[in-house]
Amino acid sequence: MITVHHLNNSRSQRVLWLLEELALPYEIVRYQRDPKTMLAPATLRAVHPLGKSPVVVTDDGQALAESGAIVETLIERYGNGRLAPIAGTPDAVRYRYWLHYAEGSAMPPLLLKLMFDRIEKARMPFFAKPIARAIAGKAKSAFILPQITQHLNFMEGELGKNAWFAGDGFTGADIQMSFPVEAGVARGGLDAKRPKLMAWLERIHARPAYQKALERGGPYGLLT
Repeated sequence: MITVHHLNNSRSQRVLWLLEELALPYEIVRYQRDPKTMLAPATLRAVHPLGKSPVVVTDDGQALAESGAIVETLIERYGNGRLAPIAGTPDAVRYRYWLHYAEGSAMPPLLLKLMFDRIEKARMPFFAKPIARAIAGKAKSAFILPQITQHLNFMEGELGKNAWFAGDGFTGADIQMSFPVEAGVARGGLDAKRPKLMAWLERIHARPAYQKALERGGPYGLLT
């Protein structure tokens, strides 16, 4: 049976969703973030040297890491033609692009926003606060927020061409893109001013497999 090493409020939630879409049996090994640092526990390093989640152990004992690689491998191995376009088609090119874009381009500015938000709120000597806040504020206004806006506008425009990220059909690219889009709502300013992205979110959240993954994975903070 497939085993998912699942960290709360993390990218591993979309792996659970993928497995539900594929109707594959799986078991969950749960890990909790440190409530102060929000880092994964050191016990995850016993599963993968980087101590990150998700890590999936397939039914033949192979350990897979990196969300995009996990999504692509599981669909290739167990999809039987589901959740991926036909190879060699324009949609297949789009599919592969969005699998990589999600973490390679969309997530970095959102992670920077999270980090600099925490710097602004962090406890520190009183004389350091104005300096830290000034640096964080300048970094956000000059680079991070414009980058997030650029990416959200790009995604909104692409969803104006098709109902789903890789074309007219729902694919693993939509599963992979769920995390950055949800992070965009949580901390990137994504709201009703971009109706196509918000409608896409409504569609994925309504999918039975998405709901089932939430039931099994537990509380998912990006949605609140």
